[in-house]
Amino acid sequence: MTVKMPYQCFINGKFEDAENGKSYGTINPTDGSTICKVSYASVGDVDRAVAAAKEAFDNGPWGRMNPRDRGSLLYKLADLMEEHQEELATIESIDSGAVYTLALKTHVGMSIQTFRYFAGWCDKIQGKTIPINQARPNRNLTFTKKEPLGVCAIVIPWNYPLMMLAWKSAACLAAGNTLVLKPAQVTPLTALKFAELSVKAGIPKGVINILPGSGGMVGQRLSDHPDIRKLGFTGSTPIGKQIMKSCAVSNLKKVSLELGGKSPLIIFSDCDMDKAVRMGMSSVYFNKGENCIAAGRLFVEESIHDEYISRVVEEIKKMKIGDPLDRSTDHGPQNHKAHLDKLLEYCEVGVKEGATLVYGGRQVDRPGFFMEPTVFTEVEDHMFIAKEESFGPVMVVSKFKDGDVEGVLHRANDTEYGLASGVFTRDINKAMYVSERLEAGTVFVNTYNKTDVASPFGGFKRGSDEWLDTDIFHKGQSNTIHFDRKGVG
Repeated sequence: MTVKMPYQCFINGKFEDAENGKSYGTINPTDGSTICKVSYASVGDVDRAVAAAKEAFDNGPWGRMNPRDRGSLLYKLADLMEEHQEELATIESIDSGAVYTLALKTHVGMSIQTFRYFAGWCDKIQGKTIPINQARPNRNLTFTKKEPLGVCAIVIPWNYPLMMLAWKSAACLAAGNTLVLKPAQVTPLTALKFAELSVKAGIPKGVINILPGSGGMVGQRLSDHPDIRKLGFTGSTPIGKQIMKSCAVSNLKKVSLELGGKSPLIIFSDCDMDKAVRMGMSSVYFNKGENCIAAGRLFVEESIHDEYISRVVEEIKKMKIGDPLDRSTDHGPQNHKAHLDKLLEYCEVGVKEGATLVYGGRQVDRPGFFMEPTVFTEVEDHMFIAKEESFGPVMVVSKFKDGDVEGVLHRANDTEYGLASGVFTRDINKAMYVSERLEAGTVFVNTYNKTDVASPFGGFKRGSDEWLDTDIFHKGQSNTIHFDRKGVG
């Protein structure tokens, strides 16, 4: 396959070098080599992109377009993404380290589904009429219209580069907005390929703008820019706080944040052990652990704890670590070197604090940024690894006493984050009781990682405020439970 990868800023419908001529190398995490040089956007590039997006919204065909025609363009864009899905998956795998089979099915596959889903919403965004009785005789009619906000800024992370682009931009575009998007500095290539496909789909110039570069420069200017009406961000909690502050000080722009997580997974002794092992491993090691809803801490009932750990380690030893483009690979490299170094330090802290390192905790002896899947047990509540997210392939396991439902619930909820959670049990009453009391936006019952574009995706507390919904891109908390109905009585 010949893979074509755009490498310049995409502003007002065309690719061009950064205003200052600067570029940087994007790295292949499989071997540490430079894939290509990518434009390094400046503050001036941000201003030009925002101006292009504002012109497209105020005076271009996008703002005047019939919603159904807008939906047709988004459907066409989804079709082009599907036509180029193997190329997109290859680029994603090379740039982010995602195993190709996962990149094809999830990174790219869910992105296509997302654009198709929101394309269908374009002509179904409706207002309502409201009866009022403030005056006599009552001949007044009140009705509402949902209007797009205008120019939206989107800042996406490096763990699911294309899928995070789709989750945020599809709803934004379906609602009639224009956008300026900054991909993560370390994974810009699928976003730029997406921009190329948007031109082929017939999306008018200025509607989509992509600016590779640093968060400190591009992201900060987007937060400060007075012509941006909403900003969506996925990333760390400290940066999320800074963005929210900048958005408030600049022009009180709307903000949606999806930040840190430490999702608890509770495994009771009456679970389906085969499924709990398989899904428990997936909850931690899926996408090399670079997953916002990853189970950051497992609570395993005491009577099955030792068997559970033994079976997990047995399965880890069967995993193939290697080149993500190899279809037989189970576990690819971490996204970039700085993240790998952070994970190794995380494991060192766990050992120093007295947790038991059962397996892994080391870099794999080969080129690239590979880390062994890791398991810690005997993790106590006060420990660093019990409280902080690793965002990597590190399983953190704690025991709880048999039958102590209230105690494990208290420990599971003892976190500032509340994005996701899970429970494994055959007892339907216990499943419902626990799921209703877990303080998390999503609760998985006898399954994990089963997200869908049609389902809300948000969280409690400091973890998240992200919803897959066109309403968040118009002027103007719930708890989602994903239930595997098999094997529950």
